[in-house]
Amino acid sequence: MQTTRDFIKIVGLGAAGITLFPTLTFGQTDPWTSEFPKILARIKAPKFKKRDYSILKFGAKAGGQVDCRDAINKAIDACSKAGGGRVVVPAGEWLTGAIRLKSNVNLHVSKGATLKFAMDPKAYLPAVHTRWEGMELMHLSPLIYAYEQTNIAITGEGTLDGQGKSFFWKWHGNPRYGGDPNVISQRDARARLYEMMDKNVPVEQRIFGGEKDYLRPQFIQPYKCKNVLIEGVKIIDSPMWEVHPVLCENVIVRNLHIATHGPNNDGCDPESCRDVLIDNCYFDTGDDCIAIKSGRNNDGRRLNTPTENVIIRNCTMKDGHGGITVGSEISGGVRNVFAHDNKLDSPDLWTAIRFKNNASRGGKLENFYYKNNTVGTVSRAVIEIDFNYEEGAKGAFIPLVRNLQIDGLTCGSGNRAVDLQGLDNAPIYDVVLKNCTFGEMKNKSVVKNVKGIKLVNVSIGGKNVDSLG
Repeated sequence: MQTTRDFIKIVGLGAAGITLFPTLTFGQTDPWTSEFPKILARIKAPKFKKRDYSILKFGAKAGGQVDCRDAINKAIDACSKAGGGRVVVPAGEWLTGAIRLKSNVNLHVSKGATLKFAMDPKAYLPAVHTRWEGMELMHLSPLIYAYEQTNIAITGEGTLDGQGKSFFWKWHGNPRYGGDPNVISQRDARARLYEMMDKNVPVEQRIFGGEKDYLRPQFIQPYKCKNVLIEGVKIIDSPMWEVHPVLCENVIVRNLHIATHGPNNDGCDPESCRDVLIDNCYFDTGDDCIAIKSGRNNDGRRLNTPTENVIIRNCTMKDGHGGITVGSEISGGVRNVFAHDNKLDSPDLWTAIRFKNNASRGGKLENFYYKNNTVGTVSRAVIEIDFNYEEGAKGAFIPLVRNLQIDGLTCGSGNRAVDLQGLDNAPIYDVVLKNCTFGEMKNKSVVKNVKGIKLVNVSIGGKNVDSLG
């Protein structure tokens, strides 16, 4: 079995968490010309043999009534053992449980095809090694899962339907989603998992997935995988987080249409991953559109694997809490994020550029370069850095955000342009806004415990400004 140390060796991370390149500022070497091309050149889509395996030949039956789980997984096994190719889901409606991807396999969901995932927890057993809100455990399998595989893909123009609204959402417990906290709720199991993490209980002993645990599975989760492509499909009604690569290297998420408004329905959450491209995706979500993560509290610090070298480009973000978000499960750190030419626009989008952290989670977050992003309207702040998220200052692990450079941002309207709130003992460092235009804002910006703000050609409400607040 591959260990965390093995993964670190594979992806070239140092246990000390050494920064890939130093903090850069305008006027010095431009990271867009020095580092961005290097990252982009390393990210390459996996290639597959030109050989198809139809799930029909393995016993799958269309119509959405017959369980095709075994047929799909048998096709994947056969394809992988033969050296790889495409496992093809033809047009039609197909009922399935957990799908387990294997090396050198492209799961191709054809145009007109819908994979509907079963509304039965038993369809996602046996339990697998997974992450839930940044904590490791043995739990129900994600709907599509891969563990320690190389060269895997999900492609096509078909639809992945998690049937979350009809089944999984009520597990959250919120009546808004059909839940009753006194009858069905994730609350008790979530608290038990927190306690196990705090006490450093070995992961293999953190066993969940029982009848009354009610921890919703993620939708798509490659775990400790290399060379991952998720492209083209439509994702609807996710139980929880939708695209959630963990401890992966060389990941491409491209041309997805994600539309689901359930609890914690994040769109794409790369966690403790290296070299990630999120390109030309549409997000209409019930939580953050994109949320970059690296593990929660003790688990994040134990694994000590940041997410680094992420490119986000040409995406459209509609509803959601945050558009481009970093956090909140962020204890392993994040560095070197480039985001350009994205469009974020909805009165139901809380924040366009969002960082959320606290003194329980900590983590070093550095080197963020955002250029030519367009914001229509947001309901809270266009740019938000919040160290008071959830537990706030209660904790011994000082959060750090430094070197945020935003160039060429335009925003039509919102509540406030900027809301930056560090802690008394944990300021935010080095924020540069350059060539940014904010339209009419209802309220003044908030700036607390920030060291080093530079404004270059910035206007708010049609007036040039040289300070915030």
